[in-house]
Amino acid sequence: MQFTGTILDHVREHRSGMVADLAFAVIWVAVVTALFDLLQGPTWAYHLSLFAGVIGYFAFFMSLESALDADS
Repeated sequence: MQFTGTILDHVREHRSGMVADLAFAVIWVAVVTALFDLLQGPTWAYHLSLFAGVIGYFAFFMSLESALDADS
């Protein structure tokens, strides 16, 4: 049961970050899926666009962190 307590502690500590991560992922997948449903693009481009979300995620949050550090 220690494992369960550890997971719950982690979720309590990082709740807002986990919500932001989930929101970014859901929005990215929804936008890319809607765009490719509309344009009927090739499957490889769809998968590449989904993967670009990983790079976009890190770039966005790193720039956000940098901007917040610059204000301090």
